[in-house]
Amino acid sequence: MSNQQTYSFFQSVEKSFDKASKFTIWEKGLLEQIKACNSIYSMRFPVKMDDGRIEVIEAYRVQHSQHKSPCKGGIRFSDEVNQDEVMALASLMTYKCAIVNVPFGGGKGGIKINPKNYSVYELEKITRRYTSELVKKNFIGPGIDVPAPDYGTGEREMAWIVDTYASLKPGEIDAAGCVTGKPITQGGVRGRKEATGLGVFFGIREVCNMPEVMQKLGLSIGVEHKTIVVQGLGNVGYHCSKFFREHGSKVVCIAEYEGAIYNENGLNEEEVFQHRKATGSILNFPGATNLAKSNDALELACDILIPAALENVINGSNADKIKAKIIGEAANGPLTPEADDIMSAKGILVVPDMYLNAGGVTVSYFEWLKNLSHVRYGRMEKRFTENMNSNILEQIETLTGKTVSPAERKSIMHGAEEVDLVHSGLEETMISATREIMEIWHKNPSIPDMRTAAYVCAINKVGVSYTELGIFP
Repeated sequence: MSNQQTYSFFQSVEKSFDKASKFTIWEKGLLEQIKACNSIYSMRFPVKMDDGRIEVIEAYRVQHSQHKSPCKGGIRFSDEVNQDEVMALASLMTYKCAIVNVPFGGGKGGIKINPKNYSVYELEKITRRYTSELVKKNFIGPGIDVPAPDYGTGEREMAWIVDTYASLKPGEIDAAGCVTGKPITQGGVRGRKEATGLGVFFGIREVCNMPEVMQKLGLSIGVEHKTIVVQGLGNVGYHCSKFFREHGSKVVCIAEYEGAIYNENGLNEEEVFQHRKATGSILNFPGATNLAKSNDALELACDILIPAALENVINGSNADKIKAKIIGEAANGPLTPEADDIMSAKGILVVPDMYLNAGGVTVSYFEWLKNLSHVRYGRMEKRFTENMNSNILEQIETLTGKTVSPAERKSIMHGAEEVDLVHSGLEETMISATREIMEIWHKNPSIPDMRTAAYVCAINKVGVSYTELGIFP
């Protein structure tokens, strides 16, 4: 019988931290400081609903670490929100930012509501009131704490937040940097929507390009022809499926809460999405076989399994049935600590959430920088690059007497736009982080798994920050 219920989410994170801390050089006191949540703001506030009644809303904002400022982390709207979950997610943000070299401390927020049960006007009132509560206690600001979207929130809510913040802080020139994930017109950055899914793809592709890792798993190098199972067709699952398919992988199964569909020849995520939009379910998709239970998808034989939905879906009760060679944790905390141990024993490589889904925060960092610089990426150099490339091309054509085709001409002349630069920055970030984690693991074979190596990487970086600040001489 599994004892998976014995850990809260925050305790699971702490357990992983403790497992890794013995492979670091830091003393116990500093490790305790790195692990602790610095500030926890638990609030209750009244909001008048459309029918005139008053509802008291429960909400949180946790700042896990201020070794770098500002703190950074999403705000989720969910029935499941509680202090423990927000603390766990805030601490994961600290380690995530450290691994991918984004200079933020970890933060997280949550409002305990199911957004489906509220009108748009009610949601706006709740979001704006939450923002004003954060302003009151100095828990939001471009140099203090910068929220972002999470479950149940998106561009709309971020626009409400930035508007409320700016109205309460008149004349603050960097007000747009108080939150990320905003609409483009409100200072958002192009490429933010697909960032997490694209980051997952870049991270797993880099692992798949490492010959010694692939040899150990008995797989060919690269992502081409790999079979993929994706759990979740939300923003992250959709974009994971899209980028793997576009780069030659076969997404053989997609699972959602109502069930799962399987097709050994591969599925097109956009067609599945449109089918679900039309019918209300991914089931009965033309050419695919239905799986009765959503979780059956996790146990299918495949090269890469991508849980992109909920926490703790792979646990002590089903971990031994997993047949994938690689698990890419696109969601936060999809494996419990005991599932980790089982995967390790089975020789399955778990590419951990704490860095793999860092695409969102990496691109949020780019958005924050854009807001502070008050200029769109590519605006200064795009035309210069195109003119220079055009010049070089004309010289080559004159010297060789040959003409380049219109398609090639377009490709060679293209000057980088904002989305190109954002994707390029994300690719560089994920490749560097993957190599850094693998190097730590390679140098110390007694580290049991990639998650522990990732934690070691994060703890070392946060530890260096604390000691250099002189907090721990």
